[in-house]
Amino acid sequence: MTEGGARFSFPSSQKLTKRTEYLACYNRGQRYFTTYFILFILPRPYDGLGPRLGTAVSKKVGKAVRRNRIKRLIKECFRRNREAIPLDVDLVVVPKKRIPTKTLTYQQVEDDLVPRLCKISREHPATS
Repeated sequence: MTEGGARFSFPSSQKLTKRTEYLACYNRGQRYFTTYFILFILPRPYDGLGPRLGTAVSKKVGKAVRRNRIKRLIKECFRRNREAIPLDVDLVVVPKKRIPTKTLTYQQVEDDLVPRLCKISREHPATS
């Protein structure tokens, strides 16, 4: 808990948890590219949950420590900037093979993902 009783959490209602949800994003979703990531976005009918996040980090990116660090950075970026993505979508973030795992910072992840997600939100106002 933080000062004032506010909690910073990432509840399971905001996560993609099933293989079928990931496969739906890959097969039916739209693909977007950033410097470090590939985004798969699949609009959902309005259900009031907002965007849901899934991460898929291949072993080609590095060993478990580096893969888990990338996942933590992505989740933290999503959690902090969730209001900037007002869409009801399922979002899978896949790091590219050549991502600089040793030197990647939270600020680089945020600078890479947030502008692209905001642009996608503006392009698809009907699903907001």
